[in-house]
Amino acid sequence: MPTAIVTGQPVPGSSLEGDLRSLGFDVRMAADTAEARDLLAAAPEDGRVALVDARFVGHPHALRLGLTDPRFPLAAVPGAVTAQGTARQTLHRALNEQDGPDGTQDETGGGTAVAVDSLPDRLVTALDADGTPVHRPELGSLVAAVPADPQARNEARQAVLAVDEEDVRLKSAVKSRDGFFTTFCISPYSRYLARWCARRGLTPNQITTASLLTALIAAACAATGTRPGFIAAGLLLIASFVLDCTDGQVARYSLQYSTLGAWLDATFDRAKEYAYYAGLALGAARGGDDVWALALGAMILQTCRHVVDFSFNEANHDATANTSPTAALSDKLDSVGWTVWVRRMIVLPIGERWAMIAVLTAVTTPRITFYVLLIGCALAATYTTAGRVLRSLTRKARRTDRAARALADLADTGPLAGALGRVLKRGLPGLAVPAVALLGGAAVVACSALTGFGGWLPVVGALVYVLTSALATARPLKGSLDWLVPPFFRAAEYGTVLALAARADVHGALPAAFGLVAAVAYHHYDTVYRIRGDAGAPPAWLVRAIGGQEGRTLLVTVLAALLTASQFTVALTVIAVCVALLVLVESIRFWVSAGAPAVHDEGETA
Repeated sequence: MPTAIVTGQPVPGSSLEGDLRSLGFDVRMAADTAEARDLLAAAPEDGRVALVDARFVGHPHALRLGLTDPRFPLAAVPGAVTAQGTARQTLHRALNEQDGPDGTQDETGGGTAVAVDSLPDRLVTALDADGTPVHRPELGSLVAAVPADPQARNEARQAVLAVDEEDVRLKSAVKSRDGFFTTFCISPYSRYLARWCARRGLTPNQITTASLLTALIAAACAATGTRPGFIAAGLLLIASFVLDCTDGQVARYSLQYSTLGAWLDATFDRAKEYAYYAGLALGAARGGDDVWALALGAMILQTCRHVVDFSFNEANHDATANTSPTAALSDKLDSVGWTVWVRRMIVLPIGERWAMIAVLTAVTTPRITFYVLLIGCALAATYTTAGRVLRSLTRKARRTDRAARALADLADTGPLAGALGRVLKRGLPGLAVPAVALLGGAAVVACSALTGFGGWLPVVGALVYVLTSALATARPLKGSLDWLVPPFFRAAEYGTVLALAARADVHGALPAAFGLVAAVAYHHYDTVYRIRGDAGAPPAWLVRAIGGQEGRTLLVTVLAALLTASQFTVALTVIAVCVALLVLVESIRFWVSAGAPAVHDEGETA
């Protein structure tokens, strides 16, 4: 149980102790700094601890936001500060430095002495002075204050009564940046569903799982290949998306964030969408139409779009001198209300995309659904990627070592390119890095797509691709456009598998290729979310065991040259199963047992 230490003299009529107990805290009283120090040292070592000024006046939800969010080691609101994990030592050290008389401390800044009266606020001031990051939640209209006198206390209490806390809590459960469809068609009622679920003890993970099961049933309905099945599939896909919004809203409403929840929410969205693609392909096959190539193409395009997002953000989120005229123009457009929604819809985010898929499934055919999806995603990818290229070219920024490591991990370089890169050492300068990655990928995909099945030209293309991969990753990826290297690698590997399976032209080849790309894509998404959680990349042994992106590309081209089309189909299936088993077992082991930060995926940006 977390411990809350209330410092100072109790205030008659205050609801503070009851509010803290309702949030799950074991409340202890400390009359002065020395007693607070002793209680902090005596608190259970593995639990959260909070120091709260006895004069605190505010909404219970303000305390909830400041003191119970598991994502932040140190957090504070006016009059209260909390620490968990190793941050407790930092808080304890700051408390030990509070040695002024009667628990006060004079701090000198610019020659002026400032007497700070609240112990928690003094601690936060000291932590800020040391450069220790302290999270301060956005309270909006919620009240959190330490009144200095009875009049100020009465005014603070009146301010608390003037604000509908539950209304603020409901609104804050909805993401501030969401697509048009989600904002206006889902969130207005899903927030109430989230509150209903939270009050009945349902967790975000349970709702995430329900969303996955609903989407899988939708895929099964689509696989029937009948019009009633397609209509049911569309309705269930929308229902799955409602639950997908609800799980995050429950997490924000009740601050139920967890490491496992981050993994489930991040990966299940991909599993749902790609399983639905497979269901549509199976349903089309029942009607005599083979759209597996379209289904695989849609999965490849969507995955590459996500990799563009992830790579660009990782390359630039901590870059220094991060300015760009293009970014400035984007900020100006954001000030014009209607352009914000148009630009959010252009990128075809998950809400708009799933709504489009659901409607098209119900009223058209799987082939038309995939055609529209591919065209829409291609236009969205062109728009977003072009904008990011312009930003990168016009931005004078220096990439950090952390960004270079993240891009190297996203590149998924295997032992072949890694060993060759160590031999080459010097690598390539500037824009030559993404250019070589693009040319090498284009070469292997073109060789695979434009030659008959069973030829050796794709193998030659794959060998060239191994060389270009080594050249592209021999040096740290700190160039202005080096963030394009991982998506170029994804397109090359997945595109080669698609081209070879299509050239095999036998029953089952494309579904086997779909399974292989899905397994590898899971590995790449898993890498992304480990990096997002500051947990590092997957272990090196896993990358070596599954060959790295260039090793798998070379392997499938060699198998296509050596085996018959039917044997190649079996080989793709075996590789898919082996890769899936390895990455799933390691991923589950990591996310269930690792001490990664407790975060909740805030949804894709594209």
